[in-house]
Amino acid sequence: MAEDPHPPHRSGAAHRWPFADLGSTAPGVHADAGGVRCRGALRRVTIPWQDVVALRVHRAPMKSGERRRVSLLLRDGRVRSLPRPRSYRITDPEFDAEVEALRVLHRRHGTPAEPDHLHVITTRTGGHGVTGPIAWCVPLLLVAMVISLWAVPNSLADERAWRAVVPCTAATPLAERGECLSTLPGVVVRTDVHERRKYNSLYVSAGRKTDRIRVSHETAGAFARGDRLEVTFWRGRPRAFTGAHGQWHEHRAPAGQLLALAVALVLAAGYPAARAVQRVRGRRLPDDEVLPSALPFAGALLVTALWLLPLCVLHPTDMLGSPTTTTWAGVGAAVTAGLLVLAFHVSRVRPPRHTVRAGDAGNTENTENTKDTKDTHDADDTVTADGEAVFLSARFLEATEYNPHHFGTHVVLGGGDVLAVSPHAGPGRFGVHRVPVERLTLLRVRRVRGGDGDEVSRGWHVAEFDDAGTPVRLSAAPDDLARILRALERAAAAGEDTERARSKT
Repeated sequence: MAEDPHPPHRSGAAHRWPFADLGSTAPGVHADAGGVRCRGALRRVTIPWQDVVALRVHRAPMKSGERRRVSLLLRDGRVRSLPRPRSYRITDPEFDAEVEALRVLHRRHGTPAEPDHLHVITTRTGGHGVTGPIAWCVPLLLVAMVISLWAVPNSLADERAWRAVVPCTAATPLAERGECLSTLPGVVVRTDVHERRKYNSLYVSAGRKTDRIRVSHETAGAFARGDRLEVTFWRGRPRAFTGAHGQWHEHRAPAGQLLALAVALVLAAGYPAARAVQRVRGRRLPDDEVLPSALPFAGALLVTALWLLPLCVLHPTDMLGSPTTTTWAGVGAAVTAGLLVLAFHVSRVRPPRHTVRAGDAGNTENTENTKDTKDTHDADDTVTADGEAVFLSARFLEATEYNPHHFGTHVVLGGGDVLAVSPHAGPGRFGVHRVPVERLTLLRVRRVRGGDGDEVSRGWHVAEFDDAGTPVRLSAAPDDLARILRALERAAAAGEDTERARSKT
């Protein structure tokens, strides 16, 4: 009997996790021609390969490595997470081998949507819901609501009462002495002097009880046990004291500072809210496609904080009570609105300008787009105004003979070569390697995916080429990538003209 070239796959968890051998209740995964069998603590689930659209690898950074796991995207839209294999290392050949074994079985016994593509879900891609950002946003909003509805009104009431308070007199009834200022002689019973970062305290005896008063490091160190003080009480608490070595007044958070804190929390909640909005905007994109960054919204929120927080501190109760504050708030609101609109525009999903797929040579739409592009960019943009070669920030994502050890950070247009790889931004051609453009065949241009690596910027696009049977990827900013592709098109057209001239002769 011939040996099966694709034997069943069993997760190697038992070699890495001791608890995998504790019994039948330990989680495990077994895959064969019939599908994927997941064994959990309470039940076993079998998923046929025909129900699986794609295998997905989830990557999440950790302090000491990277957490990776595998999930299955089913045809009904559900996602089934596999208990094995899992890895907590950046480089794990055993995990990669197990994932590849699952992919081989899926290609043989199932119908994957993209057989040659592995879906990699990272923190930058769209394969996440809005639960995480909302979980950060809601607590911040709740705390801000409590501060604005409870702490700010109480602080305002205390400020008004403190400004209106008067010293007690001999005719003040005993029951009303809490609402006036009472000054009693006291003595320091004990001092707690710690480091400057910790609380320092004085224990003061005035009247019938001893009160603990938190003071600064300098104030606590200036007094000693037995020092005499004059302590001022209001509403049953010491509010100030005066002694031979200094004085102290209780610090109360003004209403403006509390309101500014509440507004700051609301603005801080705006960033996870912006991330949730970005995920909603990219809900129709593939799960492994990188979403645009939410940092433009963070910039708008930061600028909002610069004009709104001082307004809250200085005018907590009358933000629109004078022409100055009204103008201040109006101009700031207009700036914030403009920045939010700009952020919404900048963070949009930009589809690739050129999308060329294998076998689409007769596609009318692609032909028209290519024609329009050629008509618009007839000029040669591979050299600068001084005739020097153009250096563009771009990366080949595969290690090749012209990009050894991924050394290239830029590509060079012109200067004797159609395209070259450079480890620097120029000028000069030190270390530049020529790219054999005659071997490159453009397959398609797409947006960045999770499997392209974190070194590729979110806003870049990726061009996939066939390099004499070897797939290679070139990533660059959309405009720079279009510039590179136009240079390759011109080189290909020039080569065809040369071949045609040779054939005629």
